[in-house]
Amino acid sequence: MQLQAVLPPAAETASDEPDAPDGPRLLGDLAVWLVIAAELLTFGLLFVSYAFARLQDPAAFDALQATLDLERGALNTVLLVSGSAAVAHAVASFERGRTPAARRWLLAALGCGLGFTVLKSAEIAAKVAAGADLSAETFWMFYLLLSGFHLLHVVAAAVFLAIVWWLAGRGAYGPGRTHVPETAAAFWHMVDLLWIVLFPLLYVMR
Repeated sequence: MQLQAVLPPAAETASDEPDAPDGPRLLGDLAVWLVIAAELLTFGLLFVSYAFARLQDPAAFDALQATLDLERGALNTVLLVSGSAAVAHAVASFERGRTPAARRWLLAALGCGLGFTVLKSAEIAAKVAAGADLSAETFWMFYLLLSGFHLLHVVAAAVFLAIVWWLAGRGAYGPGRTHVPETAAAFWHMVDLLWIVLFPLLYVMR
């Protein structure tokens, strides 16, 4: 009896089977994800420190929180969440080969980022002009530290998106070539997520 005759059918046809589909993959660059993890850890420590300080003097924190513009904070939330939606649409458009649409979505996200930056900068400037500084009150120290640090991240994310928009105009991205847009999107979603925590912490919680 020859060897081929005793082989099971599966073994005979294994080499003819199509390749298995690709498994789940990490969207974006691993190095940027490590940066994101470090940033989330840093902000997490600041959030815990803020909550602990608030417990020590809730009346003072309540009084100073009441001076913040809740409607402006809510508008900033809408801007960042809308920006995240626009970035997600941009990445999906790149995957479908619709680069012009992707660039328009990126411009929409940049507009949201610009709006947030203008509103937040004006608010911080007004508070500083009114006497808020890092040594005035514990609340103002956390407000300036958290708001300023987060604002810098929004600006960095917007610059990242602007670079992607510029490179997209030169045909750098398309189906199967979305690594950089995905990386920029991950960073943008991080600043959005941080604000989702920061807004109720500074403006809403009583």
